[in-house]
Amino acid sequence: MQKRKIKKGDTVIALSGKDKGKKGKVIEVWPKEGRVIVERVNVAKKHQRPSRNFQGGIIEKALPLNISKIMLVCPRCSEPARVKSKDGARACVRCGEAVDKVK
Repeated sequence: MQKRKIKKGDTVIALSGKDKGKKGKVIEVWPKEGRVIVERVNVAKKHQRPSRNFQGGIIEKALPLNISKIMLVCPRCSEPARVKSKDGARACVRCGEAVDKVK
């Protein structure tokens, strides 16, 4: 298991695949599997049958991505950037801006 550089709520960009270049917010992170779910990235359509609780139809479902296929977007420079540790918080390597707000 590698160090968590991406957390729930971060804005990330897809580096490869059919959704290359799309930005989205991280919904869920599974660090042990190295997977993340990002909104509006890697979305599949699922045909759902009607049930008591659901009318039925076509649902769009976000599927997990490998954590190596995404990169954090810096809040200050709005560019994809690597992350470094600075004073106990994550920071952008390009501009040095802290991604986390230190409490």
